[in-house]
Amino acid sequence: MAKTGNQNRRLGMGYEQQAADFLEARGYQILHRNFYSRYGEIDLVARQEKTLVFLEVKYRKSEAGGHPLEAVDRRKQRRICKAAVYYCLHYGYGEYMPCRFDVIGILGEEIIHVEDAFPFQG
Repeated sequence: MAKTGNQNRRLGMGYEQQAADFLEARGYQILHRNFYSRYGEIDLVARQEKTLVFLEVKYRKSEAGGHPLEAVDRRKQRRICKAAVYYCLHYGYGEYMPCRFDVIGILGEEIIHVEDAFPFQG
């Protein structure tokens, strides 16, 4: 039986919570979850010391459908970057605020955190 959009959303939020817990245990401060803009969505926005971190969270039960980190392609990266610019403008972060883009892949029970996973793409 196929999952509905609401079921997928609930599952996704559960994995995003798992990623947030993982980050908080490592000293990150979670600022926002599921930040939406007309440019796209950012799963998590966090702060690590003086750096603003925009995070994409991807889950796969197994590698049968591909590794979760592979799901963050160039198109997705560009959307995240555009949404991050909007986020910074909306919340008053200046252009000199250090930022980076991380990806968290959850493969089964394993959490893989790739810091600075891709550069800003304007």
